This record gives sequence, structure tokens and C-alpha cells, in this order.
Amino acid sequence: MVELKNRKWSLDVFFNERKEVLNQWPTGKQVNIDEAIKYLESVPDHKNFPKKLIEAKLAKVTLTQPRAGVALINRHIELLNYLDRFGEADLLPTTIDSYTRQNRYHECEKGIEESQKANRSFLNGFPAVNYGIDGCKTVYENVNKPLQARHGTPDARLLAEIIHASGWTSNEGGGISYNIPYAKNVSLENSILNWQYCDRLVGFYQQSGITINREPFGPLTGTLVPPSTSNAVAIIEALLAAEQGVKNITVGYGQCGNLIQDIASIRALDTQCEEYLLNYGYDGIDLTTVMHQWMGGFPDNDAKAFALISYGAVAAALSGATKVIVKTPEEAVGIPRKEANAQGLLATKMAINLLKGQRMPSGRKLLEEMEIIKAETKCIIDKVFEVGKGDLAQGVVKAFEIGIIDIPFAPSKFNAGKMMPARDHKGAVRYLKLGNVPFTKDLIDFNMMKLEKRAKLQHRGIDFDMTVDDIFSVSKGILVGEH
Repeated sequence: MVELKNRKWSLDVFFNERKEVLNQWPTGKQVNIDEAIKYLESVPDHKNFPKKLIEAKLAKVTLTQPRAGVALINRHIELLNYLDRFGEADLLPTTIDSYTRQNRYHECEKGIEESQKANRSFLNGFPAVNYGIDGCKTVYENVNKPLQARHGTPDARLLAEIIHASGWTSNEGGGISYNIPYAKNVSLENSILNWQYCDRLVGFYQQSGITINREPFGPLTGTLVPPSTSNAVAIIEALLAAEQGVKNITVGYGQCGNLIQDIASIRALDTQCEEYLLNYGYDGIDLTTVMHQWMGGFPDNDAKAFALISYGAVAAALSGATKVIVKTPEEAVGIPRKEANAQGLLATKMAINLLKGQRMPSGRKLLEEMEIIKAETKCIIDKVFEVGKGDLAQGVVKAFEIGIIDIPFAPSKFNAGKMMPARDHKGAVRYLKLGNVPFTKDLIDFNMMKLEKRAKLQHRGIDFDMTVDDIFSVSKGILVGEH
């Protein structure tokens, strides 16, 4: 077992672990790293995820990307090409099914068989590991845009091996963001080590001249996550990836709803992540950003849903995010039809096009919000380094034990669950209860002052009822919850 440290894995350690990883399932034996390098060298620019992101950042445009994935290869290709042609998607996803996310490949096999018999998907995503390189290459070779795997997997090692060897040039996730919001019993030691492997794999490709994009999952639980909490996790996962040799990183954030705060959060994340990377000696990193449209409860009315989608598109465009992850008007009812997925993309693209060349000016309120977010984020990250005695990976484990990092409404038993968020009178997400999050007195007072103003305006107390009201407010058509 590799010892958990924030230290670049040696090739001996990596390739020793790799033997075990490729034996997890028969399709792992298809992976040949030398053949994979040659195949990735042939990826054209228009299907290269890192290059598309760099071009977009330089051109100051926001790219669109949906979520999508079904069980059968032909149906999955059909779905992705539909979203490309009729949704005008700039980047393509492959959402991986839940069994694969838990490394339950035998159940995947049964799901594929059932799907083939019925000619419809009995899995809630694409079982990439079971299809192996041949199946994943078939998908890559039959679409015309860059491919990224999106999932939620604490152990994505075999998945990463297969997708990258198949021409997929981006993988989403991280040892924190694909554990704490998704799993109950997976230790951070294990998930961080698993994702160090994924990052070392990307770093190995980078040494061979192949750049692959890595994207920590920004929204976390997607429910009233204060920006400094999600930004801290994103920056930490970027630092962990950079240590393993990753050179193309996209850090993300989930829309909270207050326009000023959302724009400030993306801009603070971009500049502060760059600062931390440089301060810790990671130069030559191509850093981009992604905003996820509203991840909470959606209204069950199409017109209202489109308004919420368009609002997210406006926030992403005005913030200068490199890409936006798009929702659909059918979020409230389950997995969307491809037609609804395309409609969400078109609505988003229209809003972005109308705002082309426009950015929110850096006025006083925006700059003040950025400074608050950066100060809170710094408190969290610096304390993680402190408790880890300079080792970021070890610091993360201890930080969660103490509650220095505390993600609201996370299922993980390794999350303290003592921090509680709520909105202020303008709808910005603040810290109602800090738990053990290590803020200065000035920051504590700032958060309380904002919540006190709401309490006074709504004639109510500052308590958990605020949080409950806020969880359901957007689906009811308002931002700030009310009694």
C-alpha cells in the first residue's frame, strides 16, 4: 500500500500499483500504455479537450457542455451526436453509470444484458469499464467533439486507464469531491490515493507529450455550499493534481444564485488557484474554470426551468467562466430526454451568444465579495497545510476529522456535518453555523451581520429554519427562503 503523502509517485510505485489496477476487471488487460500514447497522439485538435479549453480562454468565450450517458454503445453515440447537432454542444460528456462508480462491474454486465434485450437503457449512464477500450474507442471515433468522463467515483483508477487509452482527453473528479458528496463509508486516505493514481497516470502521459485535462468536481453536494468551501476544495484538488504532473486543470463552482456572489466566486477561484499553484512551485499549468448551472431542486414547470437555466448561463458568461455545465427543463422529473437536454443547451448558448464580449464590471460590491471569498478560502487552506504539517494530502484527512473543511449535507461519515449555511437578505450563501471552520473574528462577524440583516427584514430568528427554507426556495421560484 502506498503511503499517503502529497508527493509525486515514482514510476516504480506507479507501475507496481498499475498491475493490480489493470487486473480489477478483464478489460483492464486491453490497456497498453505505449499503444495508448500513440493513439492519443492521433487525436485531432477539434476533439482535444485541453486544446479546446485553452482556445476558449484565449478567445474569452464560454463553452457549453451537457451531462449525458446511456447503457448501449449505439444509443450513447446517437445521444451525443444529437446533443452536438441539435443542442450545439461545444464539449461532450459521458456520464458513467452508478454501478461503475462503485466498481460493481458484475452488476454492470447484467445491466448491459437487460438493456440489449429491451433495446433501452437499464443503467443510468455508460458502463465504460465493461465495454473496455474497444467500446470506448467506438464512442470516441463516432463523435466530433472532445470527450470527458463525468461520474462520481471514489476509485476511478481502472476507468481512467480505459478512457484515456481510448482517446478521451478529460476526466472529472478528485479524492475529496468524488468521495465526501457521493459515498458514506469510503475513507479519504483511500480516495485521495486512488485519485493520486489517476493524476499520476495523466502526469505520465504528460511526460510523453500528451496533455489530458483534469477537472475537480466543483459543486460538491450542490446544496447551499458556501463559495469559500467549494473553492478551497477545488484549489486543494488542483494542487494535489499538479503534484502528480497534471498540466491542464479546470476548477469549478456550482451556481448559488446571487449574481454578484456567483461572478465573484468564479473570479476569486481563478485568481486564487493560480496564486496557490505558483506559490507552491507549480508553473506551466493551463488553468481554466467551469460554472455548473443550478444544482439544487428545479421547478417542475418548463418555462420556469428555462428561466433558471438562462440565469445560470448569464452568470457563467458574465463571470468569464471557460465553460458551463448545462441543466435541462426536465431536471425536476428525472433523467431528461435527449430533446430536453438539447433545449437546455440551446437556451444556454443563446444567452451566452447575446453576452459575447461582455463581462460584469469590477465594481465595489463585486470586489468586496471577491475579497471575502478569498479571505475565507485562505483561512481554510492555510489551516489544512498547518494540521498536515506542510503535507497537503495528510492535512486534508486531518482537516475533515477536525471539521476545518465541512461540506453541508454530505453523506460521508468522515464529514463533520457541524457547519450550516443559509442565505443573507440578498440571497448570497453565508455561514450560519461555522462548526470548526477556522475563520478570523472579522469573517465570523461579517457572516453574522449579513444573516442578522435578513432576520430583521423577515422578522425571524437566525436558526436552522432559515436553511430549510433556503433549500426549497429556488424550486418555488424565489431565491431567499421565507416562512
